[in-house]
Amino acid sequence: MGAHSHPNEGAGHHHAHHHHAGDNGKLIAALLLTLAFAGVEALAGWWAGSLALLSDAAHMLTDASALGLAAAAAWLARRPPSLRHSYGLARAEVLAALFNSLMMLVLIGFIVHEAIDRFYAPREIAGGAVIGVAALGLAVNLLVAWILSRGEHSLNSRAALLHVLGDALGSVAAISAGVVIVTTGWAPIDPLLSLVVSALILVSALRLTREVVHVLMEGVPGHVRLDAVGRDLAALDGVLRVHDLHVWTLSSGSIALSAHLDVRDLADWPHVLADARELLAARHGIRHVTLQPEPLAVAPMVRSTYSRTSR
Repeated sequence: MGAHSHPNEGAGHHHAHHHHAGDNGKLIAALLLTLAFAGVEALAGWWAGSLALLSDAAHMLTDASALGLAAAAAWLARRPPSLRHSYGLARAEVLAALFNSLMMLVLIGFIVHEAIDRFYAPREIAGGAVIGVAALGLAVNLLVAWILSRGEHSLNSRAALLHVLGDALGSVAAISAGVVIVTTGWAPIDPLLSLVVSALILVSALRLTREVVHVLMEGVPGHVRLDAVGRDLAALDGVLRVHDLHVWTLSSGSIALSAHLDVRDLADWPHVLADARELLAARHGIRHVTLQPEPLAVAPMVRSTYSRTSR
């Protein structure tokens, strides 16, 4: 006698698809801009001998692959449920975010390795060329970041935005390195600033990786308090106890809940279910709900229960 709730299902799914479509278009536009400039910056970095510029170009190349992967995942997420994937492919966005964040960690490792080598074997750097190309790269990065920031803030788009913002920091570092080299001739500033930018990006990349893994492990969303949800359900008229309560993230912006509710009278279940749906949506932002009613006399005694006396 479980009840599976999709309030206003048709309208809700249509609205989500509209956002995904818009998000996908922004990702593709950002991809084309990033890819167009990555080759130019890579050639300029090789000619100028600047690690800061080359690392910035490497960032942009990984940005392009990250944006392409994010766009593909956003497209997959719009596919409807099937016999093999009853939830659809919404989690493709989460997997893309995980891959992109891990790829960012690999790139950081490569830049750190190259920077250490540059400290022991400094190279001549054309500071003026570095400043000009990096400034143009910064403008491209800021434009791409602006495009992405106006889209849906899913884990997928956030991972892509992280790449772009990291690249913008790389451009700032390259400009700073070029200015120092032109004015003082101090070449070690180039690998030094590359290390500083890598450290800044590392913090954000690790935070995103942890969040994505939490979603894949079906952890409770950070803004949801499981005990508060259990107590609110147990406080509904006709509900005596709540157990086997689970809350997890299906995909960005989509939270699911399942629970068993011990009820006084099964005849009251339609009213209890309607109240539970309204409560979960209004107070906790949970709209994908599966609830199982059970008469208290036959309900099992389990741990992790919530009742009217729970605190």
